[in-house]
Amino acid sequence: MKASVAIQTLPDVDNDEELIRIVDEVIAYIKSTGLSYYVGPFETAIEGDSYDQLMDVVKECQHVAIRAGAPSVSAYIKVVYNPEQEILSIDKKVSKHHTK
Repeated sequence: MKASVAIQTLPDVDNDEELIRIVDEVIAYIKSTGLSYYVGPFETAIEGDSYDQLMDVVKECQHVAIRAGAPSVSAYIKVVYNPEQEILSIDKKVSKHHTK
């Protein structure tokens, strides 16, 4: 892996049920990309070899939330990118903390 992003998508909606519904649609989109991802309670981490591909996914997450009915959306994003060598994978970062 050469790049990793963590994205927290926050639709501006009136209730928790609507927030969860829209975030679930964003997560479904992320799943559909075929990229490796990990859903956490505050954000979803996504990793891949192409920085540009990950940035396209981040951008599309906002569009998905709007199309799902959010009048506006905020996103908080963290990025790790190293074009010269591998970065730590999601699995290496968290697998020891989860039972299989």
